[in-house]
Amino acid sequence: MTRAVAIVEPGGPEVLRVIERDVRDPGPGEVCLAVRAAAVNPTDIALRQRGDDAIPPPWVPGMDAAGTVESVGAGVDRLAVGDEVMAAVTPRRPEGGAQAELVVAPAASVVSIPQGATLEQAATLPMNGLTALRGLELLDLEPGATLGVTGGAGLLASYVIPLAKLRGLRVLADAGPADAELVRGFGADVVLPRGHDLPEAMRAAAPGGVDAVFDTAVLGRGIFPAIRTGGALAFVRSWDGHDVENGIEIRQVLVREVLERTDWLRELSDLAARGVLVLRVASTFPPEQAPDAHRQTEAGGLRGRAVIVFD
Repeated sequence: MTRAVAIVEPGGPEVLRVIERDVRDPGPGEVCLAVRAAAVNPTDIALRQRGDDAIPPPWVPGMDAAGTVESVGAGVDRLAVGDEVMAAVTPRRPEGGAQAELVVAPAASVVSIPQGATLEQAATLPMNGLTALRGLELLDLEPGATLGVTGGAGLLASYVIPLAKLRGLRVLADAGPADAELVRGFGADVVLPRGHDLPEAMRAAAPGGVDAVFDTAVLGRGIFPAIRTGGALAFVRSWDGHDVENGIEIRQVLVREVLERTDWLRELSDLAARGVLVLRVASTFPPEQAPDAHRQTEAGGLRGRAVIVFD
């Protein structure tokens, strides 16, 4: 038996509980992690609010975990018991997600934590890092192209911006006055004021419009005026499916499609170890205080992630 944060029914933070549940042994190609830290992401808020019709409750949230390898299944030779690792998992499976003391995951979704990072810091990287890489892959911009990034001070944007710079892109990002230097530190070439005038500001900085926008702030159609005719929008939520103007293409970023990209997870770990990606923990909570972690996340304005820590 192991402890886990659980959503007992759809609703507000008050529906979160700490439960005990069975954990199976890892099968072929799997590992079992003794989780020390698990990040709280907006996707966990969505699962708590709406539940999952395909799986009966309780639902265990969490897509990011960091801890040590507790056991390995047949055929796993890259990882060993005691290794400090991070993992990306989906909570939309019967055994649930990352916010549990013991989690079984595909070995392909598990890599060593960045050298020099704590387990709490490492828990902020896998899912958002994979989301950033997937979105940039879908946009497929050539070096020299201009990318707009919304929500520039947020955690996802803090990974998108330096990864885009490594690909030779010119990056425009938004920030409030207090965060402008922070976003410049991520590598943005131009930092623009956040707010309703952002599309016009991007147009002024990129006459004719940016080639694409990575919309981490989920502005959706509101950012269309910033994009050139025939440009693209990387969107991290479900799109409404309606046609869009000016030939703008919607590239929906579904991180569940790349959770087993071991090569990408290794790249992210290496870049974090080199300081290219900055790992930011906003605050830590024991599992019994998961409702407070959700309230903090929902309030917005975090410069990092709330992290559930299992002692």
